Amino acid sequence: MLLRLVPAGTTVPFVRFRAIYLALSVALLILSAAVFFGQGLNFGIDFKGGILLQVTALDDKGAEKPADVAGLRSRLNALGLGEVSIQNFGKDSEVLIRVEKQPGDNARQMQAIEAVTAALGRNYRVGREEFVGPKVGAELIQAGIIATLLALFAIMAYVWFRFEWQFGIAAVAALTHDVLLTIGLFSLFQLEFNLSTVAAVLTIAGYSINDTVVVFDRVRENLRKYKKMSMPDLMNLSLNDTLSRTVLTSVTTLLALLALFFLGGEVIRGFSIALIWGVLVGTYSSICLAVPLLLILRIKRVGRSSDAGDAAEAAAG
Repeated sequence: MLLRLVPAGTTVPFVRFRAIYLALSVALLILSAAVFFGQGLNFGIDFKGGILLQVTALDDKGAEKPADVAGLRSRLNALGLGEVSIQNFGKDSEVLIRVEKQPGDNARQMQAIEAVTAALGRNYRVGREEFVGPKVGAELIQAGIIATLLALFAIMAYVWFRFEWQFGIAAVAALTHDVLLTIGLFSLFQLEFNLSTVAAVLTIAGYSINDTVVVFDRVRENLRKYKKMSMPDLMNLSLNDTLSRTVLTSVTTLLALLALFFLGGEVIRGFSIALIWGVLVGTYSSICLAVPLLLILRIKRVGRSSDAGDAAEAAAG
């Protein structure tokens, strides 16, 4: 027996409420922009620069042992050096420690390194010390923006090639909506924005476009199958046909992400928050934005040349 979270034969009139969806999305985008330009992002060490140390945990005999990450975090946070990021690196005995850039010159950074080394004690061997300057952080910000823009462009080109130009524009509009709302969330709650967050944003784009392409494929199939059905009814039919699959995929993905959020620890908490939010807004945009945008862009039915007829059908919905 097939698992269905949505009953068969569901006929939700999604397209009828497209004006509400668009108004809600525009309001959220304006809010995201206001928060972003008002207080900016809370950039992590990856972007702001800072101190990097790679250490190995040792037992009393000098042999390697699993590192006590929780104990290290408590000990280093007590130093008052600002943001400290600690994560396992490779083996269980190796730990990567990042400390935010200290105010002052290089001498101040060396003092911070000495303080961290002293706090580690004799049971940790320091294997590598690096200082990441703000110039490197600026380059990483630029690289993250370029990566995101290139991903959106490549997705638009793919959807355009696979379907038609209206599909490509609608898909990228929905993806841009998801990315901007994710950035707005991180700005609003001042969650740490680092390289893992950029990876999460790109993952969100991939997840969202997967959902959107499935719906678009059903729209294209129904355009060929139902020659006389009105466009709004056809869009609603396509959305309801794929609704069970969309909801099931989103729910199962969210279960895994919630496990990461509650059990994964501090290191990947920001990453899991971004993905949880991305799944929610990505599902919303695939259903409530991408397909209704096809009506606004006046997608043509195969075999019909009357734009006026399609426009009248869209207005009637």
